[in-house]
Amino acid sequence: MNPFEAAIRDYREGLGSLRERMPEVVDAYHTFTGACFAPGALDQKTKHLMGLAISLCTQDEYCMIYHTDQAVQHGATRQEIEEVVAVAAALGGGVALSQGVTLVQDLLNHLQGARGKAVQ
Repeated sequence: MNPFEAAIRDYREGLGSLRERMPEVVDAYHTFTGACFAPGALDQKTKHLMGLAISLCTQDEYCMIYHTDQAVQHGATRQEIEEVVAVAAALGGGVALSQGVTLVQDLLNHLQGARGKAVQ
């Protein structure tokens, strides 16, 4: 298992454990975030690119992985993701840039290899 899949697995396991004790909280969170990322005036690609930018600025590696992957699945290109990294760095400083040029780039390279096609 690659480190990106392992991180998502760890997150899901932790969330499952929390759900056993607090199902109403976890279910409400999933309902809320599901509604937030549903297509509306903004498409899902745009919403996940926004999620990536915010994740970079808040240093949330699990969300960086999730939103990068979701943005790619909804048609985001490497250039779009790299521009998001640049905008996040402009607002979030060095921490956003360091995550964008390491973790996000590593994930894009992994996704390209795992899916057998380049993330344009």
